[in-house]
Amino acid sequence: MAWVETGAGGYRVALGEDGRVVCRNAAGRDLKSVPSKLGDDPVVTQLKQLAEWLSAHERGCQEDVERWMVRSLPVPAALLTAVWPDEAWQAVLRDLVVTGPDGSVAGFLRGADAERGLGLVDLDGDTVRLLDGEVLIPHPVLLEDLDELREFAVELGVSQRVQQLYREVWHRPAEPPAGTEVTTYAGGRYRELRELVGRCNRLGCRVRGGSAVQSITEAGRTVEARVWVGDYYEYDACETGALSWAGPDGRALPLTDVGPVAWSEGMRMAAALHAGRTIEGEDAA
Repeated sequence: MAWVETGAGGYRVALGEDGRVVCRNAAGRDLKSVPSKLGDDPVVTQLKQLAEWLSAHERGCQEDVERWMVRSLPVPAALLTAVWPDEAWQAVLRDLVVTGPDGSVAGFLRGADAERGLGLVDLDGDTVRLLDGEVLIPHPVLLEDLDELREFAVELGVSQRVQQLYREVWHRPAEPPAGTEVTTYAGGRYRELRELVGRCNRLGCRVRGGSAVQSITEAGRTVEARVWVGDYYEYDACETGALSWAGPDGRALPLTDVGPVAWSEGMRMAAALHAGRTIEGEDAA
């Protein structure tokens, strides 16, 4: 850590590994907390602002990469090379499964160099170079070798900041049933509507018009997964309804028209809402 002198009493401060400001007194002893008299010290203020910026930057990196993955967006290799030296970007990108533009699995991302291309570890444990101009960070439901990749990741001790390999997936049936609704996770009863709405918020789902909604962009088309949660009084009992998907025009899509990523993400949302239901004699999940 780089220690910086404050303007009072010989105290020195630095940013700790956990992103918090830490302090030493004039004798060099680490203190449990920053003394209150240093609260307005310019050096301490600047470090706190830096910590807030770094935290926001880390969140932004993770959100961007997760969006690329969920949408399976092509990512310029030059972009990955440019951001790789940034520790926040590297922590999010490292060990993600990267494929070529055609979707063929290349391996786990381990490095990026402007001249040598992207460095990856393939399923044979060999280091390979990917020289394509664009790559994909695919949604796991699109990975045909998902089980094999998961097993190999355990052998390598891979830990992904963005849930890719260990994200829950639901595969669309080869022949989806007729109709526009899936009722697998309907009927999850909650004591109060506000509990269900609160769970929606914690899961990152918006609630609109009595439904939990999540937008998914796939193959250039945006659809909206919807689960009915109710529009009653917030203290009324309620239960989760059926899952459906709506197209850009707001009309419910036939299940045969729902893509594999939209299917998986919609089912993931419905399952998570159902899991939080009230179970007699137990606390909600």
